[in-house]
Amino acid sequence: MGSILGAGAAASQVGEAVGGVAEVFVGNRAEREAAEAQQMLAALQQYGLEFQQPAQGAFDRFMNALNRLPRPLLVGGTLGLFVYAMVAPSGFALRMEGLALVPDPLWWLLGAIVSFYFGARELHYQRARVGTVAPRVAALATLETGATGTAETVAAAEALASPAARLAAKPATMAIDAANPRFNAAIEEWRALRA
Repeated sequence: MGSILGAGAAASQVGEAVGGVAEVFVGNRAEREAAEAQQMLAALQQYGLEFQQPAQGAFDRFMNALNRLPRPLLVGGTLGLFVYAMVAPSGFALRMEGLALVPDPLWWLLGAIVSFYFGARELHYQRARVGTVAPRVAALATLETGATGTAETVAAAEALASPAARLAAKPATMAIDAANPRFNAAIEEWRALRA
């Protein structure tokens, strides 16, 4: 048909040109879906790596189990006292009279020990949360400014400390790379919207 009209080669060239121009504006759907699938797979692998923990020995497992016992034992013991009071009221009353004979300084000591145990535990978790803030701020500064070295990271974190500096800072464009563990699609989308 093209040879009859005499426009076979020219028509195919025009069609290829139109397809190439359209692909510039619309993009190749198959390539885009393949890139999104690759990005999703990389994100899932990254999440999986975050939750992997090294294998623990028998002693570590035993100590972790021992460290988890005090709170359940306190709760169970308190509930057990209520059950004991209903099952054997005279025995319960006798033991409570015995506890009433314990001097106040000994109760204070017990209170201090329990509060130090739970307070130290809470302080440990609080310190762990605070200890992760500085690296997170440095990582965000690195991602936002594109800094690579330690000195550049510190300078970027200091530059981004004030809100005015954060608003004035222009993010560096970073190539989309799903295999890069530091790649974050949400940050890239945010950068694209800010640009």
